[in-house]
Amino acid sequence: MTSPLLWASLVPWDLMFSTQGIMIGLLAAYAGALWLFLSSTPKVHTVLVSDLAQAQIFYERVLGLAAADVPLNYYYNTEQGLAGLGYDGALGIAPPSQMGRDRLQDGLWYRLKRKTQLHVVAGANPGDRQRLRQVSFDRDGLQQILSRIQAQGLPFKLKRQLPLLFLVKDWEGQVIEFEELEV
Repeated sequence: MTSPLLWASLVPWDLMFSTQGIMIGLLAAYAGALWLFLSSTPKVHTVLVSDLAQAQIFYERVLGLAAADVPLNYYYNTEQGLAGLGYDGALGIAPPSQMGRDRLQDGLWYRLKRKTQLHVVAGANPGDRQRLRQVSFDRDGLQQILSRIQAQGLPFKLKRQLPLLFLVKDWEGQVIEFEELEV
């Protein structure tokens, strides 16, 4: 068995307390803190909706999702950047002029799983035949919503598997369209 004194004599103390040693120690501490921060943040799925108020009723009352806090690692203005690209029509995203400047910052946050959140933001074009429309570039997020719909026993119709497209009726008979967008 070795003594702590033997271990202390093997440590290059002059190197550890040099400028380079202190910088390496600080970088290692920063890397460890960053790893802890990033490993504790939830995965976020974003869905753009045509009517934010109706989406809130659907996610809270019909699906029973609990509200969640905005994750610390989330950077604002991502939806604004997406809308500012001028996508509309074929991709189902409303032009910024139809979204309204104050609506760009709005959003609802829900907990889907332990480390998974759903971010619901305004910005989808209204659907055909007075349907509420919800679109996403994230297939995994839509599949988790579909699983929640199935668990709640809501009537739904899978119209297309790739890209994912399904319709669901809420308890009031309102048809909501969910569509995966491909870029």
